[in-house]
Amino acid sequence: MRDVLQVPEVEETGAARPPGDEPIHPAAPVTEAVPSAGSRPPRRRGRTTTLIAGAAVLGVVAGSCVGYLIQADREPTKLPSLSQPVLAQAKGPAPEPLSAAQDRRVKTDGDLRKLLLKKPNGAKAAEWSGSDGWMTLADMAESYHKPAGAFSDLVAEEFRRAADTGWQVGRTYGVEIRLMQFRQEEEVQASDVADGENYGEDGEDGTKSWPVPGSDNGMVYVHTKPDTKPGYLPQYNATAVAWRGDIVMKIFVWDAKPIPKAKIMDLAERQVKKL
Repeated sequence: MRDVLQVPEVEETGAARPPGDEPIHPAAPVTEAVPSAGSRPPRRRGRTTTLIAGAAVLGVVAGSCVGYLIQADREPTKLPSLSQPVLAQAKGPAPEPLSAAQDRRVKTDGDLRKLLLKKPNGAKAAEWSGSDGWMTLADMAESYHKPAGAFSDLVAEEFRRAADTGWQVGRTYGVEIRLMQFRQEEEVQASDVADGENYGEDGEDGTKSWPVPGSDNGMVYVHTKPDTKPGYLPQYNATAVAWRGDIVMKIFVWDAKPIPKAKIMDLAERQVKKL
């Protein structure tokens, strides 16, 4: 057999390369791979942070224990006595109680009838006025046009008591004075009641009104239009309304002829001064 001839390797360029010679390539530049921000490995926490946190916790616990031990060794603090010392009363005579002129409660909590104007000389005591001068809750309700509704309203308004007086002069002239007192435990009822009375009086046709001198809220009303009824004389009316503290004052005057302003005003001024 013939020896097989070794054919030299031929490069891609076509030139023959002697056997045994390795191709020589130039060294490729080495490029370091730079990791991207998203692929960067997390940084490991150092032991220093853990040690500091542990030391802080131990410090708090140790401080609490020391404070507790110190407080436990102390004697308990004595609390002040619940009973207060008795104050010695000042020497000398006890002060006198306030007079009725200085303490209004002395007047209003006493006999309310004593605050009413006295019947003038020559006048006749009114037939409608009770012998004792007091008006009950039922009596007050009956004096209104709608007694049932008035009764409920007076209960809601904390009605306490009422005093009444009146007189007649001749056959046609008459006067009635009424003082109504309220408890006022929930609200200032006297002012509300007076406002309601004023509203009713001022709402009538042919009414003239004036404030009462010497009073912050007193008003007088003269009704120029008379009440008429077949078989009876015409009746002219005048009223006065005021309140002070827990008392409401109302005055009624009537006559068969028009009532002068001066007559109702004189009664209102004198009655307000007694309150």
